[in-house]
Amino acid sequence: MKKILYTLAALLFCTAASAADIIVKVEYNGNSAAVTIPAEASGYVSNLNGESSHVKLLQTSTTAKNPGEIVYLLSGESENGEFYLTGEYKATLQLNGLTLTNPDSTAIHIKDGKRIKVNMNPNTVNTLKDGVTDTTSKGCFHCKGHTEFGGKGTLNVSSNYAHAIYSKEYVTVKNCTINVTGAKKDGIHCQEYCLIASGEVNIKNVEDDGIQVELKDSVATGQTLNHEDENSGNFYMTGGTLAINDIGSYCIKTYGSIAFSGGKQNFDTNNIKDYDTTAINGVVNSKSGNRQYYYDLGGRRLPNDAMLPRGIYIVKEGDKTRKIVVK
Repeated sequence: MKKILYTLAALLFCTAASAADIIVKVEYNGNSAAVTIPAEASGYVSNLNGESSHVKLLQTSTTAKNPGEIVYLLSGESENGEFYLTGEYKATLQLNGLTLTNPDSTAIHIKDGKRIKVNMNPNTVNTLKDGVTDTTSKGCFHCKGHTEFGGKGTLNVSSNYAHAIYSKEYVTVKNCTINVTGAKKDGIHCQEYCLIASGEVNIKNVEDDGIQVELKDSVATGQTLNHEDENSGNFYMTGGTLAINDIGSYCIKTYGSIAFSGGKQNFDTNNIKDYDTTAINGVVNSKSGNRQYYYDLGGRRLPNDAMLPRGIYIVKEGDKTRKIVVK
């Protein structure tokens, strides 16, 4: 019955998909995977690993000859597999009852700096787990670009080495259910900003922060209209439900601000940390008597007698930490 529901969900998705969408199917079965690339995508998508369950796809195109958005429909099960995609254009991952464990490294790795949608098909449960041998891994789910989670299904993620979900740019959540069931580091770790608009996010058994949001670089934009090109380090919750339990540090930690304007917060909202921003024109001496230490956003300590160039820095003074902007 479960398999029939998954099949029906896939058919409904294919029917609803835009005529411009090209669907590449990846079906896992133990130590192998069947990758089906339609003729219209054969000039843009290459399968680098044959029938191996460690699927590696290369998506290429040019501005003048772009086939439109490509959808990758992932299904099946493997306890020794991965999905790796590198490319240069927007893409969608459609998870349709996927159970994927990579005993060595990241389960899903999207090396594409554009917008990536990750949709869970209705009534499907999708599960990702990673391994511990690849010390360069940043997350069980790792995306280089903008990561937008959606759909009407469920995604379960756990990491044995790093973050459960890592995005080098922003993360948004709408409609879907995300369960982070464990992580050696953060449950969700991203840059630019994080927005939970609807759906359900449950995070537990993580050894660091539930959610951490960093700045992508030293130039902070603050909140922007519709979050266009935003790099604020902010966390927003406008709807849905967020539950965070059994963590090692903060429920939410950001390099910007934290804003709850809707939804249900099922966690200790006092256990959050955002860095206050102070605008200054140069390094100033402490009036409290405590020595100040300056760090860049990468955590590197800077000489105290140096004039800091324009940018954003972290100042530690006694047991207090704050963020400053040098203009």
